[in-house]
Amino acid sequence: MAVVRFAPSPTGLLHVGNIRAALFNWLFARRHGGKFILRLDDTDRARSKAEFEAAIECDLGWLGLGWDTKERQSDRLAHYDRARDALIASGRLYPCYETPEELEFKRRRLLAQGRPPVYDRAALRLDEAARRALEAEGRKPHWRFRLEATEVRWDDLVRGRQHVDEASQSDPVLVRADGSYLYSFTSVVDDIAFAITHVIRGEDHVTNTGAQIQMFEALGGPLPTFAHLPLLVDAAGGGLSKRMGSLSIADLRERGVEPLAISALLARLGTADPVEPVTSLEPLIASVDFARVGRAAARFSEEELAHLSARTLHAMPYATVRDRLPSDVTEPLWLAVRGNLSTLDDIALWKQVVSGPIAPVVEDGPFLAEAADKLPAEPWDDTTWKQWTSGLGRKGRALFHPLRLALTAQETGPEMAKLLPLIGRARAAARLRGQPA
Repeated sequence: MAVVRFAPSPTGLLHVGNIRAALFNWLFARRHGGKFILRLDDTDRARSKAEFEAAIECDLGWLGLGWDTKERQSDRLAHYDRARDALIASGRLYPCYETPEELEFKRRRLLAQGRPPVYDRAALRLDEAARRALEAEGRKPHWRFRLEATEVRWDDLVRGRQHVDEASQSDPVLVRADGSYLYSFTSVVDDIAFAITHVIRGEDHVTNTGAQIQMFEALGGPLPTFAHLPLLVDAAGGGLSKRMGSLSIADLRERGVEPLAISALLARLGTADPVEPVTSLEPLIASVDFARVGRAAARFSEEELAHLSARTLHAMPYATVRDRLPSDVTEPLWLAVRGNLSTLDDIALWKQVVSGPIAPVVEDGPFLAEAADKLPAEPWDDTTWKQWTSGLGRKGRALFHPLRLALTAQETGPEMAKLLPLIGRARAAARLRGQPA
């Protein structure tokens, strides 16, 4: 059984980049009858907030990405302590006493010499007396994972055969001087504990994967399969990182973007499949396939998302959207106007048009008065509009434009054949005579 996880840090709002990873994990789990774990990586005690945790759950729920299990890293500190002690006992985790300023000086000196800023492992050359002396000064160690100077290889579901030369990497810090743990360590411990089979995330983690594979091995855990998705860029090919604040899921929801449109776009961007509206997540589940995900960065366009969101509404059955509509929006009204909606909030305009009152726009009053006199008797249906207008002695814009303005006060809109029966004879007659109704 496939077991995957989405592991956000509750230090801010989810944005489209985060959700793309969550979506692929969720779709993959559902397609393979697996398990989707929401794991809150909240070991950053200063920045993790309850309100961000609530926002993460709200966003996932709104998108329909329900989780099978929820875990918090803050509840699992004892597990990390045991893994830390095991790595210390095996000699893979060692204490370092440099201050941030000393490390920055070393980094700058190496760069000035044209050398890569790789940690020099000076702490490994300290004897017990030297360590006690540094601690007597009040220094508290941070702890680094000692990498084996080998080339780590794995088969990535998106990127194919991958390798990272760990001899060219700094030993990563796993434990801060205050005793708190870094993501790269706790993630591996949890992936082992929860029997994660597939790690699906952005390609910005590719370099981390080499070190984490060595951590899996050092802790005796089975290696998951990795899939690193290409990052999102804007329509011009630039990075989205500076704009993520305006692309949070909360912001898109506030703007009236349809959740299914977000999922449809993010699931298909950068793949061999066309971006098209869906009325449920099922087509996305059926089509998720990492072999169809390209290596190139995926271009995300807010304009494309807005267009897809509108197309999603245009195809949405009444039964699907009924619970989100005002109680007096009937199925005939929905079917009449859905093709003219940009967001669901636009339904308010057309509800007002058919129910009133509106102030009609009078263009060619004598013609409208004549048209009012020739309104057929009710009951009305979709054929009434053609029956009525064919007897008014006009064609084209001269016929339709004055009628639309009077009946709806709008320049454009849904087919009048569908709107007219909803407006009704009494209201239509009053508006044609210039009376608010």
